[in-house]
Amino acid sequence: MNALYNFVSGPLVWIALALFAGGSAWRLWSLVQLSKKKDIYVHEYFSWPHALRSILHWIVPFANESTRKNPALTVVAFVFHLFLLALPLFVIGHVAMLDKALGLSWPTLPEGLADAMSFVVVGACVYFLARRLTVPEVKFVTSASDFVILALAAAPFVTGILAYHQIGGAQFMTILHMLSGEAMLVAIPFSRLSHMLYAPLTRAYIGSEFGAVRHARDW
Repeated sequence: MNALYNFVSGPLVWIALALFAGGSAWRLWSLVQLSKKKDIYVHEYFSWPHALRSILHWIVPFANESTRKNPALTVVAFVFHLFLLALPLFVIGHVAMLDKALGLSWPTLPEGLADAMSFVVVGACVYFLARRLTVPEVKFVTSASDFVILALAAAPFVTGILAYHQIGGAQFMTILHMLSGEAMLVAIPFSRLSHMLYAPLTRAYIGSEFGAVRHARDW
């Protein structure tokens, strides 16, 4: 078990990071190349002011009409994404590992707060699951891959909670926690989780078209 822990917390971390970084760079490069072939004019009318204005209105809750139409989903989705990004960066265990490996460290979240935030993320995943099973228009477009993606997103937080509370064996759950986190990291460039890479570019594209060409708002 110790050998497995050392492998998962050592070489496998670097492999996952390399696949994430390389895969992300490849996907973004491919998208830029595709845009040059399919829509060369996007590069001519791209506008930083309109792009940034659009991104701002779509990341701030209730700053656009779409989010105002479904306030419950907006709140859950905003908190989910915020915690999903913040927890891996500011959990004390993760920062301690970075400090040991690279000598990098920064302030961390209190353990109790991080634990509560993890429960919130898991609760949000349950909410998204319920929507896919019960809301007709969402259920209609749901496929098996959507449940896999949701499970990938939830697994690091479920296992993190179990490891923190020492349920199911602290070391065993810690190994599962690291494996699930690495699996999610690797999946980002190669699955629908890649929307975290594409979203700013898509929003910048739409904002530029609406603002610089149509002279209209896209929110």
